[in-house]
Amino acid sequence: MDEPPHWIAEFTVTPRQFAAQMDAIADSGRTPLTISALADRLAGRAPLPPRPVLLTFDDGFADLPGPTAHALAERALPATAYLTTGAITPGGHSLLPPAPMMTLAQAAELECHGMEIGSHTVTHAQLDTLSDRALTDELRVSKTVLEDALGRPVRHLAYPHGYNSARVRSRSARIGYETATAVRHALSSDRDERYRIARLIVRRTHTVADVRGWLAGEGARIAPYRDGPKTVAWRWYRRGRAVVRGPEFAG
Repeated sequence: MDEPPHWIAEFTVTPRQFAAQMDAIADSGRTPLTISALADRLAGRAPLPPRPVLLTFDDGFADLPGPTAHALAERALPATAYLTTGAITPGGHSLLPPAPMMTLAQAAELECHGMEIGSHTVTHAQLDTLSDRALTDELRVSKTVLEDALGRPVRHLAYPHGYNSARVRSRSARIGYETATAVRHALSSDRDERYRIARLIVRRTHTVADVRGWLAGEGARIAPYRDGPKTVAWRWYRRGRAVVRGPEFAG
């Protein structure tokens, strides 16, 4: 959107920027796929197509089933949408600040436009700071709500803002998710970890040249790799803060 809410502005692009970025992807010669195709490769069930690229959209903002989905469909670009159920369900609760959101009823509409649906938890909390019970609820309830709405299994998860830990990854697998995407600010690979698949965040300051660089395999490190000291220290700081403040928005 042209004038996004201030809290999400950094992670928003204008319609003109978005069109140019999607054109770059469509013209790149890469093969767009959904998360299930990548899951098949990471599980050893099937090879990846040549030069794959995976587009993901988090949260479920109001533009997703409208201009965003239409722009993707016009270019024959499938994608994966990870939805925060508490933010899109009538009477639901989430930690996302105010913003125009789609509705749960529109999830099936996204599928008609070629998007696969995954879970982005209920409230968008920092999962690695939650108690075991709260973590289980975030993962299980969001999965159930989406499955009831779509009438089919929901096998994939995206951690809000990428925050995860060994405990979060293990719980995600036990609840029945087949993959989970993190952020990591890195390119994924066919050796990536199924429960913290690397992604790149597109920020408002990124240019079409940046996108073209990523499509060429440049401008970012390649996962998998170990967490660095800063990541580990930040995780422990957030956990300590959550003990005092309670669950916090992951953003």
